Amino acid sequence: MLAEAGGVSVKTVRYYSDQGLLPGAGRSTGGHRRYGAADLARLRELRGLRALGLSLPTAAEVARGELPLERALAAERAEVARQLAELRWREAALAALAKAPDRLPVLGAALQGPPTLDPFAAFWRRVLPVRLPSGLKSAIVDAVLPDLPTDPTPDQVLAYAELHALANDRALAAAARTPAGKDPARLALVYQGADEAYRLALAELARGAEPAPGQALDCYVAAFARGAGRTDDAAFRRELTGLRLTHPAVDRYWSLVGVLHDGRPTMGDAHDWITAALRSAR
Repeated sequence: MLAEAGGVSVKTVRYYSDQGLLPGAGRSTGGHRRYGAADLARLRELRGLRALGLSLPTAAEVARGELPLERALAAERAEVARQLAELRWREAALAALAKAPDRLPVLGAALQGPPTLDPFAAFWRRVLPVRLPSGLKSAIVDAVLPDLPTDPTPDQVLAYAELHALANDRALAAAARTPAGKDPARLALVYQGADEAYRLALAELARGAEPAPGQALDCYVAAFARGAGRTDDAAFRRELTGLRLTHPAVDRYWSLVGVLHDGRPTMGDAHDWITAALRSAR
């Protein structure tokens, strides 16, 4: 009997036949279903694929040769990885709540669904100048988004939740917004130059260099000098040293991202490195 040989129920065999998944299924003159070796092979293939978690439609596509097995398995593995990451976040969130029960409102608001970067992208789009060229703004947003761990610690989950609350505070973002006093062309010069300077500083941080004058600092100062229509000289550097160029909300953002990055340098660290280098050069 096909069902017994294939290790499934008679009901399953009937269903697969009705769906056209058993190629040789026909009926005898007495109206009974008849199956051959090809049907048994197809049944065993379907059962194996279903046992590994593939949906019946996907398993059927593979069995009929409409979908390469490699593609089906890659998609299933990606889905399993997503589910495992979601479970790890949930486990760490429970541990975080046990550690800090007073943070339940923050954790609950942040983890209503899988962790996402969308609130952070929206935060930076509100903070960056409105008149900044859209292409440059998108590139900056991509550069400042944190990396979310797939296997977070309780502290990282809590940092994510705090970051989520900060990013969704529109009043805070409005207060942190960079004044749009310059024309778009000058704004672009400042932000393009600063982005390049931060990347140079990240390279210095990666090799463990102490803050000091050099290419990263020169690039940073030159960007602000061009934006202000000034010359990069000692007087301008003294003025720049005395300015607070980030809002406390942005400082808090980078502090929390530092927890998510588990010690790996961030753009915030690059800014601090350049600021320290500027002061050391006085």
